[in-house]
Amino acid sequence: MRNNNIRDVWERGEAVVSAWLSIGNAYTAEIAGWSGYDCVLVDLQHGMTDVQTMISMLQAISATPATPIVRVPSCDAPVIMKALDAGAFGIICPMINNAAEAEAFVAATRYPPLGNRSFGPARGLLYGGADYFQHADKSIVRLGMIETLDGLNALDEICAVDGLDGIFVGPNDLGLALGKGTLGDPTDETVREAILQCLSVAKKHGKHAGIFCPSSAVAARRSSDGFDFVVPNSDANLLKSALNAEANGARVNVRK
Repeated sequence: MRNNNIRDVWERGEAVVSAWLSIGNAYTAEIAGWSGYDCVLVDLQHGMTDVQTMISMLQAISATPATPIVRVPSCDAPVIMKALDAGAFGIICPMINNAAEAEAFVAATRYPPLGNRSFGPARGLLYGGADYFQHADKSIVRLGMIETLDGLNALDEICAVDGLDGIFVGPNDLGLALGKGTLGDPTDETVREAILQCLSVAKKHGKHAGIFCPSSAVAARRSSDGFDFVVPNSDANLLKSALNAEANGARVNVRK
């Protein structure tokens, strides 16, 4: 079966750097895949992407050195299985609030007898290789998102779930859940402590910890803290920032 870059990076003791795609476009996905990231995520939750567009994006990523992964909209088994059958080598599942939800998430990604994933790998077989079925359960990466008070309070039991590779912190939603409304790089001490609590509990259970970051500088700091899966912003935010900078730069002389 084809290697999963995420697991390869973790085996080297390094932090995975992932691109985050909220624009539903195969060309954007292809560009991201050739931009030096270990993996490229297609966001089905908040991204402007549907399942059919996701498939074309995964196909585009598959032609690059990056590993294709997906954030699904919810802990919905049929959608999780569809993303895996389409060739995703990793799943990030939002709003994991307790061990039962984490177990249901993991079960949807594993074939029997370990889980309840239905057989029919489709593109997973084409991309992964002829022995996909024999190795998919071990190769696929599973990260559950911690972004609610319930999830924060159930960290220990969530991180103890067998088959869950780790957690992924949604700092914006977590800040909102804590009543702080802190977006971007949280500076509120309560939110910062909650984020570090997520990291500490994950490591205590021997699990991986990921987090969304507003910039590469913050991502580098988070990896220094111990997070081993970092996302330095999204395609939409980066595009908007670059377009804004170029527009302002082009008007420097005009405004004199």
